[in-house]
Amino acid sequence: MKHDVTKRTFYHVYPLGAAGAPRRNDFSSPPGGGLKAIAAALPRLAREGYDALYIGPLFESTAHGYDTLDYRWVDRRLGTNEDLKALVQEAHSLGIAVVLDAVLNHVGRHFFAFRDLRERGQDSPYRGWFKGVDFSRNSPLGDPFAYEGWSGHYDLVKLDTEHPEVRSHLFDAVRQWIEEFGIDGLRLDAADVLSPSFMDALSAFTASLKGDFWLMGEVVHGDYRTWAARGRLDSVTNYELYKGLWSSFKDRNFFEIAWSLNRQFGPEGLYRDIDLYNFADNHDVDRVASLLPRREHLFPLYGILFTVPGVPSVYYGSEWGIGGRRSATSDSELRPALDIAAERSPGDAGGDLAAAIARFIRLRREIPALRLGGYRQLHVSSEQLAYAREYTDAEGRVSRAVVAVNAAETAQPLTLKGLGGGWKDALDGNRRFGSGAGGDLNLSVPPSWLRLLVPED
Repeated sequence: MKHDVTKRTFYHVYPLGAAGAPRRNDFSSPPGGGLKAIAAALPRLAREGYDALYIGPLFESTAHGYDTLDYRWVDRRLGTNEDLKALVQEAHSLGIAVVLDAVLNHVGRHFFAFRDLRERGQDSPYRGWFKGVDFSRNSPLGDPFAYEGWSGHYDLVKLDTEHPEVRSHLFDAVRQWIEEFGIDGLRLDAADVLSPSFMDALSAFTASLKGDFWLMGEVVHGDYRTWAARGRLDSVTNYELYKGLWSSFKDRNFFEIAWSLNRQFGPEGLYRDIDLYNFADNHDVDRVASLLPRREHLFPLYGILFTVPGVPSVYYGSEWGIGGRRSATSDSELRPALDIAAERSPGDAGGDLAAAIARFIRLRREIPALRLGGYRQLHVSSEQLAYAREYTDAEGRVSRAVVAVNAAETAQPLTLKGLGGGWKDALDGNRRFGSGAGGDLNLSVPPSWLRLLVPED
């Protein structure tokens, strides 16, 4: 997968939510059908062009999946180990790679080693497995010792990933995921607080098992090169692009997203050589449909997502334009029960958004410049943005594309300088546009839409 990740489009599922699983695990109920439901959706995803599946946490946990109880077994609310194995096999038969959420920084309070620590105290052989264990004071949850919780959440107990037994336990689990289930990659939860030495060791370990194994880290802030580096991770979550996407449309300020794109991918961009993981929303942030004042803006927004450098991802249900916001106490609106095997959702009248995204996926696959090319800004104003993508392969063949985006409610004229020759719009029946005498290209871009121009044959 690592070698062709730039060709792929991810579909992201939060499985406990999509399956409508109980909020709490009773540790006794028979297996649920969540993984079988995801497997049933694979033909639909393949038809629409998705060829990578990122599945949120799915190993045995107490509540939301990020409070792991046992790394060896699928959460019974979702199914069985055999269900996961069958899902991966079916995905592979359709050309879809599978990436799992790896929660390696912390565990839940029901994790066997932490239960032992609570029961045996200082006599527990696992006291060194956890960060900040201190028997001179109590924890906020009443334990006779203190410990570190992830980001102040004491139901998420931080592991000491430098401890050799902890590292061995986690790596044994990863080995099982690769060898038993056949997965193609991992998304490392809370990668921003995992130690560099742990990530380097994990990268070497997974490469020894599967040479093209892909590692992507969840990083919200910081220089992405710290994590996406040779011998460490292949990609990180591009939260800078995520924020610029929705707020540029919301505020009618394309200068924001233009600045980020230039900083990241322009001629002097910091991340020109990194395949960052791009997204419009996910299980932790408000659905993009709830952030935009106008639903029509979803179309050009996804048009940008699929035509800029990086690896695009769509969060389950967002291809149908469903909304959802976080509350002060719950993420449940972001993670709804949904039949993702359905061809369309009632919220996406006529299936128009899903169909548009499928077109973007297809064109990104067909036009090498959109997957592999550099980025060069051609125009920016409050509600318009235009940029060029260009790629030359090893045999000297050149692929070029020009993208012109319009967020205004009316069609807008654009003049793009220095684009000689003839062009055709791959989104508008190959409608032709020619450059003027000075080599300038004059366009009219439809409202809340984009033109995707490629050279005439």
